[in-house]
Amino acid sequence: MQHGGAATIAGSFRPTLSACLPYFAMKTRFILIQTSHAGNVGAAARAMKTMGFGDLVLVAPRWANVLRREETIQRASGALDVLENARIVETLDEALDGISHLCATAMTPRDFGPPTRSPREHFEWLLQQRRPGMDAPAEPSPLAELALEGAAPVVPPVAAGQEDPGGDGAAGATGGESGIAFLFGSERFGMANEDVYRCHVALSIPTNPGFGSLNLGAAIQVIAYEWRLALGGFPVRDATPAPSRADAAQVAGMLAHWERALVDIGFLDPAAPKKLMPRLNQLFNRAQPTPEEIHILRGVAKAMSEAAQAKR
Repeated sequence: MQHGGAATIAGSFRPTLSACLPYFAMKTRFILIQTSHAGNVGAAARAMKTMGFGDLVLVAPRWANVLRREETIQRASGALDVLENARIVETLDEALDGISHLCATAMTPRDFGPPTRSPREHFEWLLQQRRPGMDAPAEPSPLAELALEGAAPVVPPVAAGQEDPGGDGAAGATGGESGIAFLFGSERFGMANEDVYRCHVALSIPTNPGFGSLNLGAAIQVIAYEWRLALGGFPVRDATPAPSRADAAQVAGMLAHWERALVDIGFLDPAAPKKLMPRLNQLFNRAQPTPEEIHILRGVAKAMSEAAQAKR
């Protein structure tokens, strides 16, 4: 997409937003306006679910049965719960119930409209409005009373002896039905001017200046990731278990074996060893070998000794 239906070219990134994590969970909605390709609806559901979001609203899509079409289901790749909970409405006004902050994804030049920011830049600014003790923002906040709730919460742990004022993990949240919405226009025409003018910001994903085209699913994935990152993110899980480390006795035994092998091959002069073995000891301390690796190194030492003896 060249404009409107996906975020495109903008300025540079800013640092990570984890320090801006507010003490409340955030209600987040993705709104697709006049989507024409069923597969993009499925791709949107998949992108949202991978980042822990589930509130999807379609405004006047091309297909009335788009949520049940085969292409939609296939492209969702298992995010069927997002499709099942999605709503179809006729007007943008109907999609904005309970929403206070609107983020457009439109880059077509206009005579006026909301400021253009990268997602990371805007989310950093946005969360600064709500973080206690942070400096006042450089511009007035449109979110002075914004209470956002509803997405998969990522909140700091409550200190021992303190109660969670939210009562549901959304510590510090106030009541009210308000939240943030990300608006995406149709694949062909993007967002209408009147829809962009209603928004607080036009988000723009920094891309290659010579080729800034993103399809709808890709743009949603990037913005969902950046928003989840701003909210604190998800922990990275190791793909493999952490290896066990050989203990000092195993390392010492292996070094003694190597010392004998190095003498056997004539590399180490026992009459003038200098600092060879202490240096090897430091080397293996830095390497932190596993017990399996100790066995391999002992096998190498054994092979060296056997080869030296065979030549005698």
